[in-house]
Amino acid sequence: MTFTFRPVDPAQDAELLHGWVTHPKAAFWMMQDAAREDVERAYREIAADEHHHAELGLLDGEPAFLMERYDPAHRELVGLYEPLPGDVGMHFLTPPTDRPVHGFTRSVITAVMARLFEDPATTRVVVEPDVANKAVHALNEAVGFVPEREIQKPEKRALLSFCTREQFLAATGVAA
Repeated sequence: MTFTFRPVDPAQDAELLHGWVTHPKAAFWMMQDAAREDVERAYREIAADEHHHAELGLLDGEPAFLMERYDPAHRELVGLYEPLPGDVGMHFLTPPTDRPVHGFTRSVITAVMARLFEDPATTRVVVEPDVANKAVHALNEAVGFVPEREIQKPEKRALLSFCTREQFLAATGVAA
């Protein structure tokens, strides 16, 4: 599968994203009760934030998943670990589907990681999924993430994990 990326357009994409982030499958996204306007507002804030960016992953030109990148020295993990130069934080979300495709989510996280490592300044990707999200822990491990420790964020208990460019290559064979 070959994906392309484009920035989220908060006004244009709010309806689509609302359906994705409020679906029961997206419980760990913590927007279950959000109105469409709340989703648009959240992505307007991200679009205006120099330390946080949201992109849609496209498959054959159609939105297929959401990814966010952030600077952990300024967002999400401030005060919870000591960021290194080249650290980039990441979130991703695959939407609900009635026709699951075997290996799709693994292809998505692989594409997301390759996208992040396209930037030569990125040396390590950091994630902080909910400790209860066992499915994403397995996906993270499959692309080279190594858990460091549990941390307490305001909204959740999270598993702080890291993946270097070398670990990604070793786990996936994808040169980044």
